[in-house]
Amino acid sequence: MTGDDQRMIAGRPVEETSERHGWSLGGYVALVTGASSGIGERCAQVLHAAGACVVLTARREDLLDIACRELGARASFLAGDMTSAQHRRGLMDFVDQQHGRLDILVNNAGACDDGPLESQTLDALAAVIDLNLTANLDLCRLAAPMLFRSTRATVINITSIYGTVASRVPMAAYNATKGALTNLTRHLAAQWGESGVRVNALAPGYFPTELTGNLADADFAASVAAQTLLGRTPELHEIDGPLLFLATPASSYVTGHILAVDGGWTAT
Repeated sequence: MTGDDQRMIAGRPVEETSERHGWSLGGYVALVTGASSGIGERCAQVLHAAGACVVLTARREDLLDIACRELGARASFLAGDMTSAQHRRGLMDFVDQQHGRLDILVNNAGACDDGPLESQTLDALAAVIDLNLTANLDLCRLAAPMLFRSTRATVINITSIYGTVASRVPMAAYNATKGALTNLTRHLAAQWGESGVRVNALAPGYFPTELTGNLADADFAASVAAQTLLGRTPELHEIDGPLLFLATPASSYVTGHILAVDGGWTAT
């Protein structure tokens, strides 16, 4: 290839730049919460396929065991309730003992409340807040020392379109916690940038998961499609690219960003 023919980006050959800022996660260690099903399980699969060692956690030990067996080498799990401070501390000890490092933290564990605020109990609201916000906040706190030791650490919070816009479906605690997680993402990006830790969020729309009944209800699926600019519901694999972008050096100059994966729901 001659100098005239060689394509350049910022003074570097395209091939060199692509390799340097590629999509491989070989040698990385990732922790994914809420990884027994849905988006969390998919995140674990995608990160593992890109080469990372992946630690999965969720309450359902049987599903975690199946998931890790399917992934094979470089996958391990520790079952437990993310609302338990003891489990969160044990999880960090487990990652440290197994790998001695942490490069990618995916905060995915979450739940929805159901019904108008005025009809809910304080205990029901507190349960959602404990899982969706307090657990994620504390896990970031506990993970900070390992993240700071990494030279390529990234935190990916799984928030929601309802961290940006309001839901007409009555679930006040879910909306409140996702809004808080969205701004926690920006705050930690500001706090941890000087330590080299990037903090971003994925804000999915209605993906086919247990929480959405896998979009099996035709009327509900049609109502979701009608709210998007693409006029359709998503497939689960459509979270893969956005996740890999934020997890890999492809997004090395991106932090404090909320990446909506919603078919254009929040664009209008």
